[in-house]
Amino acid sequence: MKPFAIAAFALAALSLSACGEKLGGEKPLNVVSGHIVMGATPDRPAVGYFRVQGGPRDVELVAVTADLAQRVEMHETVRENGVTAMKPLSGAPVPAKGELVFKQGGKHLMIWNINPAAVRAGKLPMAFVFTNNNNERILFDLPIKEAPGAEAMDHGSMDHGSGGAPGAESAAK
Repeated sequence: MKPFAIAAFALAALSLSACGEKLGGEKPLNVVSGHIVMGATPDRPAVGYFRVQGGPRDVELVAVTADLAQRVEMHETVRENGVTAMKPLSGAPVPAKGELVFKQGGKHLMIWNINPAAVRAGKLPMAFVFTNNNNERILFDLPIKEAPGAEAMDHGSMDHGSGGAPGAESAAK
């Protein structure tokens, strides 16, 4: 029995080392962090921020969806002619081995009418859709944080495109 045990141990060690080579090789495309900040008032959309680590090839993030929200849009903060506005994005590149960051003052998600059950649970399950071989979807739960106050989240004075946030017309003037 002893030779059998040694052979089994050697086979297990080889299997684990092969596994380690796959894991230690190229890192896969992955959503690695993020959070959502609720709107300052119930009529305002929440905003989402996150970070994606690029995999072995360039891809593009083409959509972010959430079954427990009425609508999710990708936007970017831009400044044109002295006016800060939000422009919808149809996609955002994720460079190979690089990263894509959605953060305050830049690219971000606008999320309308999050289901109260998700808010109570403190997280919103989301699907990140990429253009790669099979339109990969990565599921990631973004933790939900309460709004720090109206002054910290005053997206209402910025134009959110078709989002129709209250006060959006003031940015277009």
